[in-house]
Amino acid sequence: MSFSFGCRVNEAEKQLLDKQLIDSGFSWDEKHPSFYIINSCAVTGKAEREVRQHIYQTRKKYPTATIVATGCSATLWMKNNTKPDGADYWVDNKNKNTIIPLLTQVSTNSNSLKRIQKSNPSSDKFINSGRMMIKIQEGCNRYCSYCIVPYLRGPVKSQTISDIIQLILSSKQPLSEVILTAINTEAFGKDTGENLIQLVEMILANTKIERVSFGSIHPWSITDEFLSWYKDNKNNPRFVHFFHIPIQSGSDTILKLMNRQYTRKEVMHRLMTLHTINPHALIATDVIVGFPGESEKEFQETYKFLKKSPISKFHVFRYSPRPGTAAKKLSSIYKEPSFDIKNLRAKRLADLSTKKYQIFLSHN
Repeated sequence: MSFSFGCRVNEAEKQLLDKQLIDSGFSWDEKHPSFYIINSCAVTGKAEREVRQHIYQTRKKYPTATIVATGCSATLWMKNNTKPDGADYWVDNKNKNTIIPLLTQVSTNSNSLKRIQKSNPSSDKFINSGRMMIKIQEGCNRYCSYCIVPYLRGPVKSQTISDIIQLILSSKQPLSEVILTAINTEAFGKDTGENLIQLVEMILANTKIERVSFGSIHPWSITDEFLSWYKDNKNNPRFVHFFHIPIQSGSDTILKLMNRQYTRKEVMHRLMTLHTINPHALIATDVIVGFPGESEKEFQETYKFLKKSPISKFHVFRYSPRPGTAAKKLSSIYKEPSFDIKNLRAKRLADLSTKKYQIFLSHN
């Protein structure tokens, strides 16, 4: 059995791991699992706490199961020698490909491998709905000041287009949609000589998948070339017109402190161009409130930016200091809003998001 926290990249890794385990002869057992794999997240302090709680709860619920902890929290704790009790094995991000050989070896030694006659799909909500999450790229070299992920995910590494298509074609489950996920879509193909547009075009040309979509597409990927391609393909019924574009702030002051390397004017232009090409496309985003240096003035700039923009749905995060990041050091220079102020600002943005999403639904 396996469980994944956090982003869609983690979910894609979980799906692939489940598939590989079943292909290796393991079966899915929610009542009495021999093994339990936890793919963790460390994007916020809250995420780390939830992972610790889940390890504890899993050990309590399945006292005889072999627990394997992997993912970003596991990698962070292994680096800092702060691993909590409860897991039997710890595997960092760069060694995730060793999990199946590890479990195969453990099961062989304990004679606990569960053989099956047919592939037995897990209870994964995406697999059962005919949707496959695919991790197309790993790592990031942007180093946004608040983000710990580049330190935990390692250097940029892309899957080749041919390998991605082969993965789609090899699915034993009927697929209606593939969702392309990445740590940073901008970096896809930088190391293989390919690019995001080529990937989508090749999937559409070489598979019969009804729907192709992005989990997220980062602001740096919304280039003039991409916008031109989208203009030519806006009527393609197989391409899902949903763009989750994490902008994080609408204040130039905060964007600079975050090291996002674009201005509100630049990102608004890209958003408005996308909206002009297809007013019916759903645009969503991630926003961080309470970043060091965010006074009411900067928050209002973000609020007004989001209100004016064609973004219809926000996922709001309260800033959480991450050890080892540049933003952690900024807290000693710039005032960080209080817990109560962060909550209030998060609620104001959540309320705005609800209103804008309802308006979007009423027009589509």
